Amino acid sequence: MAMRGSGLRSRLFRAIGLVVLICVALTIGLGIVLTRRAVDRATLQDVAHQADLIAAAQRNSVSSLRSLPTRIQAILNRQHELLLFQRSDLPAQAQERLAHNHRVQGTMTFGGAPYYFAARLVNPGTLILLRPRSTAGSLLSPYVWGLLIAAAAGGLLAAIAAFLVARRISRPVDRIAAAARSLTRGTHPEPVPVEGAAEIATLAVAFNDLAAQLRQAQEAERSFLLSVSHELKTPLTAIRGYAEAVEDGAVDAREAAATVASEARRLERLVRDLLDLARMHRTDFSVRNTEIDLAEVAEDAVRRYQQQADSFGVALTAVAGAAAPAIGDADRVLQVVSNLVENALRLTPPGGEVRVIAALGVLRVEDTGPGLAESDTARAFERFYLHERYGLERQVGTGLGLAIVKELTLAMGGSVDVQSSPGRLTVFTVRLSVPVAARETLPA
Repeated sequence: MAMRGSGLRSRLFRAIGLVVLICVALTIGLGIVLTRRAVDRATLQDVAHQADLIAAAQRNSVSSLRSLPTRIQAILNRQHELLLFQRSDLPAQAQERLAHNHRVQGTMTFGGAPYYFAARLVNPGTLILLRPRSTAGSLLSPYVWGLLIAAAAGGLLAAIAAFLVARRISRPVDRIAAAARSLTRGTHPEPVPVEGAAEIATLAVAFNDLAAQLRQAQEAERSFLLSVSHELKTPLTAIRGYAEAVEDGAVDAREAAATVASEARRLERLVRDLLDLARMHRTDFSVRNTEIDLAEVAEDAVRRYQQQADSFGVALTAVAGAAAPAIGDADRVLQVVSNLVENALRLTPPGGEVRVIAALGVLRVEDTGPGLAESDTARAFERFYLHERYGLERQVGTGLGLAIVKELTLAMGGSVDVQSSPGRLTVFTVRLSVPVAARETLPA
């Protein structure tokens, strides 16, 4: 499927670049405002100082205000300044301040143009010095250009930094994406490095775990398919062989029919177990957990297999005193116990014993069969493990019964384990939740 939209790196670069651009614009704007204010203050102070000098020169002169020295007039002309001598030219507020303080400065409009002004009371009149505010532009311009050049240089450096940061952030994500694409093609990539920000490192760890679990699942699936193929092939080969022998007249038809029927039943059990496992992995598979009595389940399982046990010469008993409440699906619990009892009867020699023991939240199936090695107990519930381990030396089933036991028990929120003393006793224990009412009766 074609990928749409831009990559993470370009989006990060644009986002960081936009933030930098906004910051630069704000910095330039704020810098211009602050510089303008500083230029205004400096210019106004200069105008005030110049007005003070003119006023001082006039106080020491016997000439009138209107006949200033030529040198002062030249300075005023060069800076485009004006001298006024009518207090009424000032704004009303400035006139009041001048009357009280004998000096005032600020900004005003004269002849429709803005000016800086400084007014001084000089006997026998008023001196008002005006300087056009436009002169501040020539002072402000170098500062503005300096800000723009600095901003351009800073923006360029920020763009380079944004590119490097975006690449650093996106590189681990790109690696994970490439590894994910490898998984979709059916190849197993090397674990991605755990690096970058905490969130990306967590993503890398999660992806590595997922890839490892997927690899294990695929290996288990291949092993499962090989085992199933082998188990299907064996009875089918026997059925075909006896069918050909009957056709050739090499064996008795009755004997062949018995063998074919036995192998067909074996196929039926295998297919049934496969279907059970498939149902348990469907999303709509569910159990109906209610309060049940494990003592009744144990007795039902014993009744179901009593005739078979008698034919094998094995003593099959249910051990349950008072009621043994638990939370579970009665039908599924019976299926679990039935699988365990069937396995126990198949392995227990004549004269042996199989017991189904029910207690509060616990069901145990004990048998006096050959048992399991200590190394087998941890893997006893894996599909086909015991079947492949003991298939040549013991009578075995389909190899899926214990896997079904575990899946069903987990689906009901319980657990199952096995303990064995080879040649003496093997105990499969199923533990389920205990009802709240029954839990309150337990000793503290």
